[in-house]
Amino acid sequence: MIKQAIIPLAGLGTRLLPLTSVFAKELLPINGKPGIEYILDECIEAGIKEVIFIISKNKMMIKKYFYNDNFYKKIIKRKRDPRIIDEYKKIIKYRKMIKFVFQEKPLGTGDAVLKAKKFIKDKYFLMLLPDDLIIKQNCSKSMISIHKRLKLSVMASMKVNKEDVSRWGIYNIKKKIDNKNFIIKSVVEKPTTKLAPSNNAVIGRYILPKSIFAKLLELKPNKSGEVHITDAIQSLINDDNEFIGHNFSGKYLDCGTMKGYINSNLEIAKK
Repeated sequence: MIKQAIIPLAGLGTRLLPLTSVFAKELLPINGKPGIEYILDECIEAGIKEVIFIISKNKMMIKKYFYNDNFYKKIIKRKRDPRIIDEYKKIIKYRKMIKFVFQEKPLGTGDAVLKAKKFIKDKYFLMLLPDDLIIKQNCSKSMISIHKRLKLSVMASMKVNKEDVSRWGIYNIKKKIDNKNFIIKSVVEKPTTKLAPSNNAVIGRYILPKSIFAKLLELKPNKSGEVHITDAIQSLINDDNEFIGHNFSGKYLDCGTMKGYINSNLEIAKK
């Protein structure tokens, strides 16, 4: 059973400037609730018991958010506001399951995952990217169910516009399992429109094998100085490890751009 999740949080959030010049993008409110709490709630509902946050020194604000006890205790002592008490209890609940690991420089998702290597105990673990919110259906829970049934790695997937493929990891289908699940033939990170093998995009939910750490150690940074998780996945596929592409049922919200962030607030406010 999958009990651990990795969430990379060390990115600079440049697409959300100027907000992220002073504030961690993962703490920006979406309909009155920090974005990271939606991700944590998804993990809890999916049965995850431990979450590893990969942060940088520039993101210490995130750690402070979960360890600001003196602030809450002073206010609660003075006001006894039930809403504030409930919020503090919720933060304590989250904190009990969070472990913080540091990535000194934002060198890609592959490098971030590698920083958590010594903490992963089981054969498989979950990874979630905080820019990608999936509402209405718990994507992680459905992926864990598929993994439990087929004992394979799983990646969340959806079709994107052909002109947008350079934003995503894009994969080819090897064979169909059922209407929502496919065996992946190959995956490439952010291809040009001309070179993209399809418009099947990997969204920020992965069930990955512990063996991916050995592949990440072998990889050299690309021209941008980053290590991509998709390159390690492709290396595992080359070694005959099977990965499932899962077309999830929930609604995808992109919180990593200003337009997407505003739209996410509007969409969640409808609930």
